[in-house]
Amino acid sequence: MNFIRTNIHDLVIIEPTVHYDERGYLSETFRQDQLEKFLGFKVNFCQDNESKSNYGVLRGLHYQSIPFPQTKLVRVLQGKVLDVAVDARKGSPTFGHHVAVELSSENRRQLFVPKGFAHGFVALSETATLAYKVDNYFKPQCDTGIAFDDPFLGIDWKLPAAELILSQKDKNQVPFLEVTHFDVNSYLYDEL
Repeated sequence: MNFIRTNIHDLVIIEPTVHYDERGYLSETFRQDQLEKFLGFKVNFCQDNESKSNYGVLRGLHYQSIPFPQTKLVRVLQGKVLDVAVDARKGSPTFGHHVAVELSSENRRQLFVPKGFAHGFVALSETATLAYKVDNYFKPQCDTGIAFDDPFLGIDWKLPAAELILSQKDKNQVPFLEVTHFDVNSYLYDEL
């Protein structure tokens, strides 16, 4: 596996090694030991989620608030998405910055999104199936989000606004500077 730090140090792109032959391919899509060695801390994933979206569906920007914030490991099983993570950690040198990465079933890239980040994606293919691991169980009372189109964030979703399809919940999210942000020191991980 190849681990690539983005311009926000804590967001990591993972490129699994794929072994092809005449039968097809084989790839290890997750290795806890290699991930933790690269990160330098432990991550204990406890739940897997999967969603399927049609072209133009934008889901986000979501995060789970205190006391159940979530780390995510995101990958695409089918299709292509633009995956976005926003640093919502007050006190972080990259507070309010974001990383946008194309994840697809062809490039097999994954994005590691630590606690303290809002996350979202838009489907760029006819359909896209996204799978992700989290390290805290879903708690509806802590489910919250940020406006996907907040000018402060300046996210280019790569599709015209007229082509975006959002839930009513995502249409009504609040601007980034109006949400309760994470304290950058609140979510330290257990070192190895």
